Amino acid sequence: MTDIFDELQWRGLVAQTTDEAALREALAEGPITLYCGFDPTAPSLHFGNLVQLVVLRHFQRAGHRVICLVGGSTGLIGDPRPTSERVLKTKEQTADNVARIKALVRPFLDFEGDNAALLVDNLDWTAQLSALDFLREVGKHFRVNQMIRKDAIATRLESQEGISYTEFSYQLLQGYDYLHLFREFGCTLQTGGSDQWGNLTAGVDLIHKTEGAAVHLLTTPLLTDASGNKFGKSEGNAVWLSADMFSPYAFYQYFLNVEDASVIKLLKVFTDRTREEITELEKQVAEEPFRRTAQKTLAADITTLVHGAPATASVQAASEALFGRGELAGLAGLDDRTLDDATAELPGAAVAVGTSIVDALVAVGLVDSRNNARRAIGDGGASVNNVKVTDPERVLGEEDFLHGKVAILKRGRKSLAAARRA
Repeated sequence: MTDIFDELQWRGLVAQTTDEAALREALAEGPITLYCGFDPTAPSLHFGNLVQLVVLRHFQRAGHRVICLVGGSTGLIGDPRPTSERVLKTKEQTADNVARIKALVRPFLDFEGDNAALLVDNLDWTAQLSALDFLREVGKHFRVNQMIRKDAIATRLESQEGISYTEFSYQLLQGYDYLHLFREFGCTLQTGGSDQWGNLTAGVDLIHKTEGAAVHLLTTPLLTDASGNKFGKSEGNAVWLSADMFSPYAFYQYFLNVEDASVIKLLKVFTDRTREEITELEKQVAEEPFRRTAQKTLAADITTLVHGAPATASVQAASEALFGRGELAGLAGLDDRTLDDATAELPGAAVAVGTSIVDALVAVGLVDSRNNARRAIGDGGASVNNVKVTDPERVLGEEDFLHGKVAILKRGRKSLAAARRA
């Protein structure tokens, strides 16, 4: 248990703490109770939330008791964004999101045994509070002049839109969460992202004022690539953890395509690889970057963490079948869902059964003319479902459409397109 802080630091998971020396001392003295909150402002958690789940895993494995809080009440409010007011979810939408997120976090932590993690919902202790009780018990301990100095609040106050009292009050609710967990479970550490520092300190201050106790915070840094762009975006969309919002195949490919300059950092954060293993992978990045061994390791480990080993095996098979040297059997063996996910991002077009390969190659955009299509076939550079086409008069039959819906056309080794059955 005494090594957990050093381990988190080495893995790049420490940005700020309230008092590092005091936190190290508390960790060394024995198991502590800590928590991290996740607001259900969407039906899924995303890449940034995964960082916090990984931190909780490390603490639990080191023997500490972890609490995973899903914000059924704070999700009805939403933490203030620097840009504009949130559109409030209905109570029904929030309840649905809470249920989805509770199911989503369970595989990441151990909720059984002697050191079982706790899964709580802050609606359970805020719903029965009246506005008067909340203002008397919590509101009186907050000073407005301090609240408006928080970065997100200050930014919004300077904007034309300003900020509603609803979002302005968010930090009171979050502070009350920490106080409740301190009183109920002896919780003395809260973790979160560095961009949440202003909200996190609200709980520390509230506990100090009401209980006269000193508690701790630990935040993780914002993960960015070599250009300073935030990780966790895929063509403008968040990298969600729920398979129905971001497929396991797309998830795997996202991490498979990470740049060399960032892959070791992400391996430290998201995998259980040892220092020796990561040092070896770092050496391979430097000496044989074309093999992309580190990226393949990262993609496999993180996909297994989020979606499970069977899903990882399926997407690896799909990736090999599409981009490797797989034969027809490799493509034909893909299940319906994996095939859909693997071909969703491929360029393509609707093509009817009986269409000539020449016309199909033009239709899906792999060549710009029928003459070039014939030339590609003549040069041995065209294939259907990884089977080389030698006859320019060949047509697409029903058997060419995998699962009755799509045929994979390829020109050369890397140019792929999907002929979707019309």
